[in-house]
Amino acid sequence: MNDGKSMGTAPAGLYVQTNEQGENRLIAFSRGDDGSLTQLGAFATRGAGLGVPHLTSQGSVVLSGDGKFVLVANAGSDDIGVFAIDAEGPRLVQTVPSGGAAPKSLAEFEGLVFVLNTGDPSVVGFSLDDRGLTQIAGSRRALVANADPAQIGFGPNGSTIIVTERGTDSIVIFPVDIHGRLGEPAMQPSSGRTPYGFAVTSGGTLVVTEAFGAQVGKAAASSYVLGGTLAQPVTRSLGNGRSEICWAVITNDERYAFTTNFADGAVSRYAIGADGGLVLEAAVAATAVEGATGLRDESLTLDNRYLYAIDADAQRIFGWAVGADGALAPVGSWDGIPATVAGMAAS
Repeated sequence: MNDGKSMGTAPAGLYVQTNEQGENRLIAFSRGDDGSLTQLGAFATRGAGLGVPHLTSQGSVVLSGDGKFVLVANAGSDDIGVFAIDAEGPRLVQTVPSGGAAPKSLAEFEGLVFVLNTGDPSVVGFSLDDRGLTQIAGSRRALVANADPAQIGFGPNGSTIIVTERGTDSIVIFPVDIHGRLGEPAMQPSSGRTPYGFAVTSGGTLVVTEAFGAQVGKAAASSYVLGGTLAQPVTRSLGNGRSEICWAVITNDERYAFTTNFADGAVSRYAIGADGGLVLEAAVAATAVEGATGLRDESLTLDNRYLYAIDADAQRIFGWAVGADGALAPVGSWDGIPATVAGMAAS
């Protein structure tokens, strides 16, 4: 399952949001067979970003599993931009209220969408069709006031919703019924401090990054095996010696997890065992600008051939070819993005 992507109908491309305060825009790139990117343009979301660098989120831009839509969280105007994707690029279909304040993370599974609002910590459900998003009655659930939530995502088969809470060092799991309504959540302590981004395999292995309060050299990742609303720890806080780890993706074959380390420009590679355990294979599997801050959101292409990541401080997108053994080989970097850039979805 990794980040919920499947081989859809979307043309090969990549999407990020500018997160600008006045008018948030979606920047679209086409992707060549060699992994190179060509900017198609910047498309207004009819919403606003926060206008600050380093949006504290994972999943503020997501591609629907069928490849038909890109969704953008407008954290500054409390709404969501819905873009239809075709050969000419993204086309804005709708801008709809998020049901809360400061939405920063989105998740989609088979036409069911949940948004994570951070200004009034809450999750809200929507249905997605060709007309856009429709809020599901009774789907809004509040989180604790000090949650400081980072990411929302689906568990295997869309049967659960998962939220990481940095403020409480917890992982919260809600059951989801067939109508998109949430049951009573289970909250459990994270294996390590400051749980941030995560990804999930189809078999139910949950890999969570842990920033440990931005302490130098303390970045780590933990794994859990999911069963309903329970997450059984397998590997606890396996450190990589880097700093401010925040984002995670899992390859389509579910053998590797790649994590980005904001404070020092490195991508790390963890191997995922059949039992859900993690092994650190490469603390530095690739670099954007070694030792420099700014490496943020990352995304694997649907065909699993390329990994891309934002370096916000360098105002560039970096790309790597993914080998069968998880090795990463640089394919280039591309400018044309602002320092406020956030979110990434690759098709």
